[in-house]
Amino acid sequence: MERIALITGSSSGIGKAITQKFLCDGYTVIGLARDHSKFSPDCNQYHPLSVDLSNVIALEKTIPRIIKKYQNINVFISNAGFGDFRNLENFSALQIRTYFSVNLIAQILISRYMVSHMKKNSFGDVIIIGSEAAIVGKKKATLYSAAKFGLRGFAQSLRDEVGASGLRVCIINPGLVRSPFFDGLNFEPARGEDNAIMPDDIAKLVLETVNTRNGTVVDEINLSPATNNISFKASDR
Repeated sequence: MERIALITGSSSGIGKAITQKFLCDGYTVIGLARDHSKFSPDCNQYHPLSVDLSNVIALEKTIPRIIKKYQNINVFISNAGFGDFRNLENFSALQIRTYFSVNLIAQILISRYMVSHMKKNSFGDVIIIGSEAAIVGKKKATLYSAAKFGLRGFAQSLRDEVGASGLRVCIINPGLVRSPFFDGLNFEPARGEDNAIMPDDIAKLVLETVNTRNGTVVDEINLSPATNNISFKASDR
């Protein structure tokens, strides 16, 4: 069977590393992202699609079209998302709605279509990139933790729901990752290899999980850097 993966947030950071790893392993990858200008691999196995995940109404039309065109999709990697770390009262109602549309609702909606499709073949993997924020909530991470806690509960429930249909669901919860995720934030992992996970570390785990024997399910993976030191950017000190 042809191996096809649908990956959200494929153009940067963790998603980019996962995409590269899957392409090297022979997968065809449909990459969803809003901006593909920073990642254009010279590979006819990669099919980038520009999608705004905050527009869930548009997603309801886009995802069925993708499934119709690529009927052998058997892997969905839910990776896209962004961080915004402020006190709760500093978010507007619109910002809160947009935040959850991208970081939670879009992931659930795409999973809904992918699970329905995969059940027809009694085979498939859903891999959700969560966060250590899905394990412990901390100050100024109210929205981020709420979204990640939601994804973790969703993954656990979905796993129980679809396991008998031959589908596997795994959530991976990384700590600090050295990636463009921090470009728009006022902090980042401190220098030194012990202070951050690399995107390729996660990409390896995702590929290994998908390639695990069908009778084995990897439920959840939590990983952290050896130390968790952060540094604040000069303009925000």
